[in-house]
Amino acid sequence: MATHINDLPIEVAQGDLETRYVEQGGGMAVRHVRIPAGTDFGPVLKGLPNDRCPSPHWGLVLEGSVQLEHADGSTETASAGEVYFWPAGHTATSAEGAVFIEIGPVAPMRQFHDHAQQLFS
Repeated sequence: MATHINDLPIEVAQGDLETRYVEQGGGMAVRHVRIPAGTDFGPVLKGLPNDRCPSPHWGLVLEGSVQLEHADGSTETASAGEVYFWPAGHTATSAEGAVFIEIGPVAPMRQFHDHAQQLFS
C-alpha cells in the first residue's frame, strides 16, 4: 500500500511545525515531520516516560539536521541524506530546522501520537 506524504493524516500542525502520521501493516507506523529552526522537542515530550520519546525510530533526514540526546546523555546529529536509528529514550532539537521520515513500532509510536493529540487539541 503506497500513500503520498501529502495524503498522510495530519497529526500536529502548529505554524511551521507539521507532523503527519499513519499506522501501516506489519505493526509499524510512519511519521513525516517538518520542524522549523529552533525546535526543541523537550516541552512536547514532557509527561511521557522520563520526559523522553518512548519509541525507537528508523528514519531518513530529507532536509536540515536534527540533534539527538540519548538517555545516557550522549549526543549525535543526523543530517540531510543520512539514515538513522534512534533508540527509545531520546529527545531532540534542531537549530536549522529539518524534514524527516521516521518508522517505528505502532505501540510506542501511538503513545507519542496520543500524547501530542492531547497537547495540541
